[in-house]
Amino acid sequence: MFEKVNPSHPDKLADRIAGALVDLAYQKEKNPRIAVEVLIGHGKCHIIAETSVSIELEKVQEIVSRIVGDVDVDYVEVPQDTHLAKNQFDTIRCGDNGIFKGMPLTKEQKKLSHIARRIYDDYECDGKYIIDGDRLIICQSNAKTVDLKLKYPNAEINPIGDWTGGINVDSGATNRKLGSDMADSVTGGGLHGKDLSKADVSINVYCFIKAQETGAPIELCCAIGDETIDSIPYSEIVEITREYIFELGGFEKFAEWGLV
Repeated sequence: MFEKVNPSHPDKLADRIAGALVDLAYQKEKNPRIAVEVLIGHGKCHIIAETSVSIELEKVQEIVSRIVGDVDVDYVEVPQDTHLAKNQFDTIRCGDNGIFKGMPLTKEQKKLSHIARRIYDDYECDGKYIIDGDRLIICQSNAKTVDLKLKYPNAEINPIGDWTGGINVDSGATNRKLGSDMADSVTGGGLHGKDLSKADVSINVYCFIKAQETGAPIELCCAIGDETIDSIPYSEIVEITREYIFELGGFEKFAEWGLV
């Protein structure tokens, strides 16, 4: 059983905005410290950024406009806490406490992810999908049920009828769709809107990669300030994650579909 949402779901729009701001921070510094929270809906976008790199309001507004269109932007920027900043001053150490579990993807999860992407190629608007054995549920906004039925004749499509989604129907918030992003993997935090020093990003990605490579679960925990995780330097985990995310195209691209 697995649920997947697409990049135009309101929660994913919030993740994408947060990711785009992290991308911008990485354009300014090699190793910025940034954590972004986004709440969006009904013409408003509220953003709080704790960051070592100042981001111009005009740039923030450009990002929001590009991803969601014309909304009022309320942007609050504050510096990173001095105690947390000191933890990372002389070397790359784990930026947070956390527990993490990476799980190999199942055939069912891969199948639904493929279906979601294929539908999104035709309908780049709010959608969510569920698979449970032989049961496939497709809820796709701005799409005619009859058209989807031709491609997926055995699926349950838009059970309450054709609908229009997006941020004028529903609000979105960062890291609210981690089930869609991570499938059976487990995290104590969120994937999106954070720099690579944060364990919520780097150790989650590392556990996911290792679980796919070995075909077995991997469980890790960490404390803020740890220099070694899973018998390797934390800095090496950060670089593994940097390569993974940058190969996708950056943090905004990573936010579109998550790890699945």
